[in-house]
Amino acid sequence: MRRTNPKDETMTDAASSPVANPAGRRRGLTVIAVAVALAAAGWGGWHWFHARHRQSTDNAYVAGNVVQITPQVGGTVVAILADDNDVVKAGQPLVKLDTADAKVALDQAEAQLAQTVREVRALYAGNATLKAQVALREADLARAQADLARAQDDVNRRAPLVASGAVGKEEFQHASAQLAAVKGTLAAAQSAALAAKEQLATAQVMTEGTTVEQHPNVQRAAARVREAALALKRDELPAPMDGHVAKRAVQLGQRVQAGAPLMTVIALDKVWVDANFKEGQLADLRIGQPAELTADVYGSKVNYHGKVAGLGAGTGSAFSLLPAQNATGNWIKIVQRVPVRIALDPAELAEHPLRVGLSMEVTVDTAERGGKTLADAPRAQAVAATGVYETLDREVDERIRRIVRASLALR
Repeated sequence: MRRTNPKDETMTDAASSPVANPAGRRRGLTVIAVAVALAAAGWGGWHWFHARHRQSTDNAYVAGNVVQITPQVGGTVVAILADDNDVVKAGQPLVKLDTADAKVALDQAEAQLAQTVREVRALYAGNATLKAQVALREADLARAQADLARAQDDVNRRAPLVASGAVGKEEFQHASAQLAAVKGTLAAAQSAALAAKEQLATAQVMTEGTTVEQHPNVQRAAARVREAALALKRDELPAPMDGHVAKRAVQLGQRVQAGAPLMTVIALDKVWVDANFKEGQLADLRIGQPAELTADVYGSKVNYHGKVAGLGAGTGSAFSLLPAQNATGNWIKIVQRVPVRIALDPAELAEHPLRVGLSMEVTVDTAERGGKTLADAPRAQAVAATGVYETLDREVDERIRRIVRASLALR
């Protein structure tokens, strides 16, 4: 049996080891170098064509229109028709106040309007009476003028005959006295006619150029009815828009004042994202650039798509309650952030709803830089509008017209 020398086995293993084999070592290093070069080239290509055109931030939050529901008049709460998390439609009543006082005020205003219409009608009727008085006074004046002419003729005929004795002195004096009396009557008739005309002119000033419906007194009384009717209608607080109720603070039986916040309505289908980018990231941001977003509430499995809607006019610290005074004390530079509004896709919002205040991660593709950094034209339409209060005005106007027509129908 042949025995193996341990020394020979050791030398054989050393000769076959990669460390002792220069060719194998070079091949391994070459493979590693090629792999590193390919990885670096791939990363460089990805950065050049993709990553360098993207700006990201995780300092972003969902924002929306948080509309406070506040009463326009004071009163006692008698009904609460919506609670936290309820969905409401525009015009839907949310809170009702006690209407007793408002109804009394409205009844008084309507009664005053009806009375005022009758008083104004009396003014127009009085004009006709005054015109008749003027005609009567003018007839009296004409009669007095005729009497004066006749009396003057009598005196003129008798005056030459007095000297010849054909007419007695007493008769002539009687004719002269009659002439003087007629002159007095004529002066009184002239004064009466002038007074009647002045009275007519004064009355016409109150009615000239207007109708009963448009008379200032009627309009003033109608305004009081409108005020009382609006106060009655405002005892019911409607939702100004579609949305969800949050922060209900009102309680049944509570006495609330005008302007006190009772609850809020949030339109969750019209939210947006305020992304706070660092000032060094703003150079390539433009309005209209596409953005991809993820929400912490859904994670990376849900992606949102939006567009840059606008860049803030100042940093967050500039509009804070106590802005920093960098010109005083020891100064330390702090990187500032500017809010950038991102408009979201409504269809994606409907599929995956968001809540106001949720955290978001935003990545903006800045490859296209042909847009603007600031809006250069005024807004063409309102940011938000509601028509729920216009119906109140129409109802009040119809109520006033009905009262006026009823009062005029009594002719």
